[in-house]
Amino acid sequence: MKTLYIECHMGAAGDMLLAALLDLTDNPGEWVEKLNALGLPGVHIAVSKGKKRGLRGLSAEVTVHGHHEHESGQGTCSLPQANTDGRATSGCHHHTGLSDIQSIIASLPVSQNVKDNAGAVYQLIAGAEAEAHGSPVDLVHFHEVGALDAVADVTGVCMLMEALAPDAVFASPVHAGSGTVKCAHGVMPVPAPAAAILLRGVPVYGGEVKGELCTPTGAALLKHFVKEFTPLPPMTIHKTGVGLGKKDFEPFCNCVRLFVGETAETSNDTVAELRCNLDDMTGEEIGFAVGLLFKEGALDVFTTPVQMKKSRPGVLLTLLCPADEAGRFAALMLKHTTSFGVRKTVCERYILERSVERRVTPYGEIAVKAGRGYGVCKEKAEYDSVAEIIK
Repeated sequence: MKTLYIECHMGAAGDMLLAALLDLTDNPGEWVEKLNALGLPGVHIAVSKGKKRGLRGLSAEVTVHGHHEHESGQGTCSLPQANTDGRATSGCHHHTGLSDIQSIIASLPVSQNVKDNAGAVYQLIAGAEAEAHGSPVDLVHFHEVGALDAVADVTGVCMLMEALAPDAVFASPVHAGSGTVKCAHGVMPVPAPAAAILLRGVPVYGGEVKGELCTPTGAALLKHFVKEFTPLPPMTIHKTGVGLGKKDFEPFCNCVRLFVGETAETSNDTVAELRCNLDDMTGEEIGFAVGLLFKEGALDVFTTPVQMKKSRPGVLLTLLCPADEAGRFAALMLKHTTSFGVRKTVCERYILERSVERRVTPYGEIAVKAGRGYGVCKEKAEYDSVAEIIK
């Protein structure tokens, strides 16, 4: 299974995730050209190579009309002022609401999948900012520079995630930093209120680093894309990407690292094995029971000759099924065999990610079963498909 793992030992920010994903590509410069061609108003993205504590990586910088705003806490968000009649007004022409952001995203020349992901990420950000301010989402306004900066980061990350197309995304527990951070509303504790809301349900920790490590944009991207926050799972690593942060936190290396590789398929990796011994059923009766159990959805059913009590030859009937369906299949075995009991064992199994492909050969079209994972790739023509050709 193609897996992306995000190492958040120094938190996460939109520009760091963007730079790390660019570092995974074969030609980051071409991707930067694509991002700059999106037509985001006044936005320019630049990527440069660099080092932090001797570690090579890429750094991404977004400017809006020549200005840049390094996101921190809630510094990119504010509440509008109110008119004398109680209606809200931005109080400033350089503020942008969620509807404006959504319109910008909807107009971008990107796939609908990218638009949906980018819109969902920004909805998370706006929802967290609104809750932190105690205000409805539609009354939250973003500073123009900070808003467009974040839209560029979010859209770029969504485009690169679509191109990378991992089957699963995992991340480490998130280092949020510690101390306080200065933003537009004053001095806030770390993690800042919006980031803290977005990180609900995510394993986080503080530490020796004084400062904000996980920004709201970084937290929202993690919340949207990550399937599970866990230590690095067993995986065969194929590529590594490094996104460098703007700040230095001596003696720590301020970066986000990405690992792309193969992990074992994790779905249906726990099965129940049900067994019963039979010495008083005919071959026809056993064959009927096996066929019925397969029809009911058993993963596998097979028989083994065994020596039973009183020196009687018998049959061991074994069935594999999803662990949560063991009760149903045990009842079926008791109903359709002469056994008075069924034994159950829960097993963990290692399985390859499987797929079936149609292949055209000089003899006709056949089905080929493929299995991948654990550094293994194997293929085998399906027997029934080949048998149809040679009849």
